[in-house]
Parts: sequence; C-alpha cells; structure tokens
Amino acid sequence: MQRLTQRAALGAFLTALPAMAMAQDEAAATIGDTINDIFAASTGWFVALIFANVPGTGVPWIVGWLVIAAAVFSLYFGFIQFRAFKHSIQLVKGDYSDPNDAGEVSHFQALATALSGTVGLGNIAGVAVAVSIGGAGATFWMILAGLLGMATKFTECTLGVKYRNEYPDGSVSGGPMYYLDKGFKERGLPLGKFMAVMFAIFCVLGAMGGGNMFQANQAHAAISGVVGDYPGWITGVILAAVVFAVIIGGLKSIAQVTEKVVPFMGVLYVLSALVIIAMNLDMVGEAFREIFAGAFTGLGVTGGIIGALIQGFRRAAFSNEAGIGSAAIAHSAVRTKEPITEGFVSLLEPFIDTVVICTMTSLVIIITGQLMVNPETGLYILNDSGGIATVGDTSGVALTAAAFSSVFGWFGYVLAVAVFLFAFSTMISWSYYGLKAWTYLFGEGKGKELVFKLLFCFFVIVGAASSLGAVLDFSDAALFAMGVVNIIGLYFLMPVVKRELASYQARLKSGEIKKFK
Repeated sequence: MQRLTQRAALGAFLTALPAMAMAQDEAAATIGDTINDIFAASTGWFVALIFANVPGTGVPWIVGWLVIAAAVFSLYFGFIQFRAFKHSIQLVKGDYSDPNDAGEVSHFQALATALSGTVGLGNIAGVAVAVSIGGAGATFWMILAGLLGMATKFTECTLGVKYRNEYPDGSVSGGPMYYLDKGFKERGLPLGKFMAVMFAIFCVLGAMGGGNMFQANQAHAAISGVVGDYPGWITGVILAAVVFAVIIGGLKSIAQVTEKVVPFMGVLYVLSALVIIAMNLDMVGEAFREIFAGAFTGLGVTGGIIGALIQGFRRAAFSNEAGIGSAAIAHSAVRTKEPITEGFVSLLEPFIDTVVICTMTSLVIIITGQLMVNPETGLYILNDSGGIATVGDTSGVALTAAAFSSVFGWFGYVLAVAVFLFAFSTMISWSYYGLKAWTYLFGEGKGKELVFKLLFCFFVIVGAASSLGAVLDFSDAALFAMGVVNIIGLYFLMPVVKRELASYQARLKSGEIKKFK
C-alpha cells in the first residue's frame, strides 16, 4: 500500500513538472521585468549620456572617442601594428619565451584567453547587422577599424604587464586599474586612484551584463532555436555549473580551456566560411569590388560607418574591445619580463577577430546573395527564399545563418554550437576580468574571490531565464565607460610605452635579446 502511495505521488510529481517549470519560467520573467523597469528608471540617463550622438551626425561620441584614439596611437608609434607583425608571430610561437619568467600563462594562452572574450557574437550577428545597414561597404570600415585598433591594444597591454602586481604564490593581477593607479603616481599625475576605482566599478558591471547575462541569453536562444522552446533557467543552471567548474580553478584553468576551445571554434567557423568562398571563387573578386565601391558611395560611407562602428561594435561590446581595457587584464598574467612583448602579441587580436573572421562572415553573406537593395526604399534587405524580410538589430544571427545554410543546410546546428561555445568562452574570460576588478576594489583573498564567482554564476541563470533589455543597455554603457577612463590613461602613459619600445628594439637589434628555441 505504501509503495502504491509512493508511486502515485511520484506520478503526480512527474505530471506536474511541466507546469512547475512553466510557473518558474513565468516567475523568472516577472522578476526580470521588475529588474528591467528599475534599471530603466534609474540608469536611463547614464545610457543616454554614453550613447549620445555628436550634434549633427548619427554617430555616438563614444565611437569617435575610441576610433580617434586608435588613429592617434597608430601615428604615435609609427604604425607599429605593421612593423612588428612578424615579431608578434614569433612571440606567440614561443621563440623568445623564458619559462622561468614571472607570470601564470604563456603568450599563446594569454592571446587565446583574450580572444575568447572578443571572438563571439560580434563575428556572427554584429557583422550581419553592420552589412545589413551599410551594405558591402561596411566591411571596409570594419577592416579599417580593426587595423587601427591593433595599435590601441598594443598600448594598453604593454602597460598592463609593466604595472602588474606579482604575488609570492606566482599569481599576478594587472590591467587598467593598476596602470592608472601606479602609472599616474609614478609620473606625479593626480586622480590616478580615482580613475582606477571608476574603471574597476564599470568593469564589474560590464562583466555581469555584457560579459555574462547577454551571453547566457543568446546561448539559450541558439539552443532552443534548434531543439525547441523550453525554460531558460534550465540552460542557465547547466551553463552556470560548467562555468563555475572552470573558473573555480583560476586563470590557469581558464587558459587551459580557452587555448583548446578558441582554436577549435575559430577553425570550425573559418573553415566553413572558406569552403563556401572556395565553392564561389569566381564571385570573390566581385565581392571585394562591392566592398570597396560601397565604402565610398551611396549608403556605404554613412551606413558603413554606422553599421561597422556603431551597430556591430556596440552589440558585441566592440568586436575586438580595443580601447576598452579588458584584454589588458588577461595579458597582464603572461610569463615575461619584457612588458612590450605582450603589447606585440596583443596587437594580433584585432587582426584575427576583425580583419580575418569578420571579413570571412561578410564575404559569405555577400557572395551567397543574401543581401540586396529594396528598389522602393533604397535600404538593404535580406533575400530570403521564403520572401523578402527587413534585417533589424535582432536578426543578425538569422542573416548569417541564412547565408551559411544556403550552401550547407545543416549549418543551423553548427551555428548553434558555435554560438554556445562563443558565449561560454566569452563568459569564462569576462569572469576573470570582473574578478580582477573585484579584488582591486575589495582586496585579494580566496573568500572574496569565491563570493564574486558565485555571484557571477547566479547572473548566468538570471541572464538565460529572462530578457533584461535595460540591464543589457546599462552593461553596454558600462563597457564603453571603461573605454572613456582607460583611454584618458593611455594618452598620459603612452610616453612610457614609447620608452619601453625603444629599449626593447635596441636590445633586440644588438642581439642582447635572444631566442630560446
């Protein structure tokens, strides 16, 4: 009798599970709506300030701030991104790596960790949105922005290593909060500590939002789009558990994962693109003609700049994060006694992320004929086999998927895996960025680190379970605010980088710096 009762109770429980899951999902949505409303009311002014347009243009001032800085650093360092490209490759290969140097990870692992935070949805959705607004010409402006951004990344990552803290256990902490604090103090400049604290606060907020909740939300959307709709908290719990299992081991654990995941997902995505390009090799020349012609005619100049620099970069918190300062945190942990070497390594990031991967995506969209102009409105539209649909901010992934699926019908499944891996790798990298900002604010210690890691994983679940528009807008604004504080610091500290560069190049030329293999 007792067994029958237990079976009946179990049956009732199993029957009620779907309703319970639905109720929990509705409750999460209600909580999400409440949080969203609170954020919209209290932080709307901050979002509006960061993304305000330059009077008389459609370009937010923050975009000009970052692009002008990239141009300044390119000129100041004599276009170091081109002059040092070969040496950067040698450093990543480990040709000059001394295993006895202070630090936690190799040049390659530092590069992979930083890339895992930048190679992501911007390469899939951001490019599609940019091209849908500005047409083929948007690709030209993305490439230009990527090439200029290499100099910014060089500057900030050199400073990240130079002013890092090294601890007795071999661990290190570095990034803009440290070079703003210590670098300004060294040069006798005021407000360094204040700027460092502001950067750290923005970094924690950005890590929780754009580096976490948005990624979890998109991962759930990609999976449910393939397997069917189901409660988001389920994805959140699974993802949070996997993320926690990785980040609890610290940066070495994160680096070990990213050095495997990043090359895999990069090769998977680029290989698929290359196959499509090879199958349409006769159209590649015409595609590049469209790119260059579109960059300087019609919608190309206005739409291209807006698409590439605003829509695509904003949604992914910049395709390569040059100037934001986040990558300097990851690169600070490299094993080296020469800060400038990590500047060389880091300049490869915008090239890989924007110049290579984003261009691949754009070429596939163009040569598969997914983009055309509406003759009535003059706007770019998606040429879908089921009809013509306007491409908006939310359908960037759909445009990329349509382009790849027009050749490979099964690519929707590959894209779902790619989005999940991109989201996962971005989250574990941003957990480290946020953690270092957290420990700068509250001090080092295992207990304090655990609090942040648990909090980070909690927001993974929140992000997957609900769509928090205002929260994500605020976190986007926080990421860009990091760039405001960081670039002010870079302007004042770039003479330090120039001295490091001159010293290193002189010793390299004289043979004082030798290869280890």
